[in-house]
Amino acid sequence: MTKQNYLKFNDLAPDVELLNERGELTPLSSLWKRNVLLLAFTRHFGCPQCKEMADQLNAAQPNLTQIGLRLVMICHASVESTQQFCQQRAPNVLRFADPERAAYRAYGLRRGTLWQKILSPQIWESNRRLAREKNFKPEVPPAGQDAAQMSGVFIIGTDGRIRLPYYYDDIADHPPMDLLLHGIMGANWDKPFNSEPLA
Repeated sequence: MTKQNYLKFNDLAPDVELLNERGELTPLSSLWKRNVLLLAFTRHFGCPQCKEMADQLNAAQPNLTQIGLRLVMICHASVESTQQFCQQRAPNVLRFADPERAAYRAYGLRRGTLWQKILSPQIWESNRRLAREKNFKPEVPPAGQDAAQMSGVFIIGTDGRIRLPYYYDDIADHPPMDLLLHGIMGANWDKPFNSEPLA
């Protein structure tokens, strides 16, 4: 998958059906019609950076809610595994399972290169820091998860358009929390852009 598949500012968000905690299909549009969404796609559950991302978003959830963002986490795992991981790392976050990775593909989230998964110096530094500070160490992915799958974060307005597409340069490249909370140049995530989708 190439960069041409990436979603851009003001593009229409793909409306994909995901599995809720009861195993029922839920269209994403049913969520963004009610709230501006912060949609966070996880990597595999043995990834230290995935655990860090979940912890950071969970800690920020009260502030995200205060500015009108509803945090939704999507995992490429079974319903049961998704519930177990999120109960441990982000118990109050709305989460959905996407075991077939249909939403990942629709949002342009590809399998990472060797550089994005292993070789980037940022990853090595991140692994050392997380091992030292949190005792997080790289683990084998649970059955059914892809170790090469990349993460992504998207903000979707109630009009169903992408306010922010954030594609990771490597697995340690989390979006700055200040960006998620305060927007680009102070933009209000709830207000639509006044321009056509960017080419």
